Amino acid sequence: MRHMATNYNHFTKSERNELSILLKKGYSQRSIAAVLRKSPPSIGREIKRNTVNGEYDPLKANHKAYVARKHSKYQGMKIVQRDWLESYVKDKLSRYWTPEEIAGRLEHDYGYPVITFKSIYKWLYSSRGQAFCEYLPSKRYYPKPRKGLSATRTLIPNRTPIELRPNIVNARQRIGDFEADTLGVPRESQGTVAGVVDRKSRYFDARKIRRIGLAIDCFKEISGSLKASSFTFDNGVENARHEQLGIPTYFCNAYSPWEKGSMENMFQRFRRFVPKKALLQNYSDQEIADICDIMNNTPRKCLDWKTPKEVFQERSTRPLTPYQFIKNIIIQCCT
Repeated sequence: MRHMATNYNHFTKSERNELSILLKKGYSQRSIAAVLRKSPPSIGREIKRNTVNGEYDPLKANHKAYVARKHSKYQGMKIVQRDWLESYVKDKLSRYWTPEEIAGRLEHDYGYPVITFKSIYKWLYSSRGQAFCEYLPSKRYYPKPRKGLSATRTLIPNRTPIELRPNIVNARQRIGDFEADTLGVPRESQGTVAGVVDRKSRYFDARKIRRIGLAIDCFKEISGSLKASSFTFDNGVENARHEQLGIPTYFCNAYSPWEKGSMENMFQRFRRFVPKKALLQNYSDQEIADICDIMNNTPRKCLDWKTPKEVFQERSTRPLTPYQFIKNIIIQCCT
């Protein structure tokens, strides 16, 4: 008995002829796999895909496989053949939408899949779409390997560990629970950026601050404007004055940045506009606000292709529950 090949190869015409003969002789798929040096699942997929009217014919199987491969190769040309779709993709890419966000928004608007994000990538990597690769989160075909993360453990008074964070916060059930952090910048940069993201809606707000020690003051200002209910921090020294916020605060474990993954993700997206080596003095407050506006108006897969701004604004438009309505009346009467 031959050994199975370790690398996958497409079925050839002679292999399909031999497969057909062995099937007619009553051989099992496992036995056929051993003869053709294929895995049993590969034999099963080949039979299932290319059987016509309940019979595996090698000629018809070859034709079906040819059509399928040609169609697969054609996927990236769907955009080229439809002018409106190509214009749509170009427009959204220039707004820094990812291919997955574009495909998801199209499905949300039309009610059915218009095109897959893989097809958009095929178009991007073709000669027609190459110029728009610069709008991708990573301008390379493959992301750069991530460097090891390092952190400095800092003693923060009266910190509440993330293990004691309520389930309503952990489950992202309400708007107003924020993760917060400051952006790492070059030493020669003047100031830094303090950013927050709402755990449920992924609504993002970031502002320039003169020095990292003013982060809590910035978070307090944002807390008032966005009506924050809680904050989740890392163990950076800039968060030592967390009690001044006047709302519950929770802290990740040391060396565990993934415990505030929404904030890490938002700063990664923010890096598309402000690269790591960029000097913040070259960006105005309005430019930072414009970047936040772009990010908050980009549809997200985790939000069923709604934008963070749309979900965040639902809090102000959602009707009051009977309990909230009666409570408001009591407060107004007392006032």
